[in-house]
Amino acid sequence: MTALYCVFGNPVAHSRSPDIHHAFAAQRDDDLRYEKREAPLDDFIGMLKAFREEGGQGANVTVPFKEQAFDLCDAVTERAGQAAAVNTLWWDGDQLHGDNTDGAGIVKDIRDNQGWVIAGKRVLVLGAGGAVRGVMGPLLAEKPTLVRVANRTAEKAEILARRFMSGDSSPVLGSGLDGLTGQFDLVINAISAGLHGEMPDLPGGLLAEGAVAYDMVYGKELTPFMIWAQQQGAVATADGLGMLVEQAAEAFEIWRGWRPDSASVMAMLR
Repeated sequence: MTALYCVFGNPVAHSRSPDIHHAFAAQRDDDLRYEKREAPLDDFIGMLKAFREEGGQGANVTVPFKEQAFDLCDAVTERAGQAAAVNTLWWDGDQLHGDNTDGAGIVKDIRDNQGWVIAGKRVLVLGAGGAVRGVMGPLLAEKPTLVRVANRTAEKAEILARRFMSGDSSPVLGSGLDGLTGQFDLVINAISAGLHGEMPDLPGGLLAEGAVAYDMVYGKELTPFMIWAQQQGAVATADGLGMLVEQAAEAFEIWRGWRPDSASVMAMLR
């Protein structure tokens, strides 16, 4: 019997998730169908219920429903709890379970696919929205020396930093983009406006010698952030396509019990 999965979002027409999950399934002839479902902004709950009644076994959740999905779950993983947001749902009997695979996706892409080191490095994260909240836990688990979160609104960055600061973690600091100082070995951009050429003005000198830069958005060409990083002397840059595929692989393993090969799917999407 064909297993049914989907991605919920609004908008969702642009999603590459069906391509990714069908490519994963083809690696072992796994019998599944994966769809895009655009939920009304005021009726995500109704869409989720209807999907379950159709026999849906699991779903991905994207903007703007991740926080609402978290609230609906009967049980969530530790990393979903840290993020207070869920991007992966599945049912166990009548119990709705939730996870957040975004952080695992970005860490795997940075560490394993790009071959960059996070442990012992000074990390700058640009932005303080839900995307950052979703990746902070796994990022800190890699034991960087320092993580600074910088945002247009300093207070939002400071609140997020306090949320993840604990006695046994790396120091987490929050600040505004204005007056940002220091040098960093890894810079991660989570300001989605950067995809549209709207990156904020950033001071020079933020990149340490040998620094690398990662953009959580992706496109056919270099993003404005990647161009900026190269101009600032970054030795390597990467966009977020690998994160997209790796977080999907993490979700697929939760649902199907085996880990698909990511490299071939990334090459196909490129």
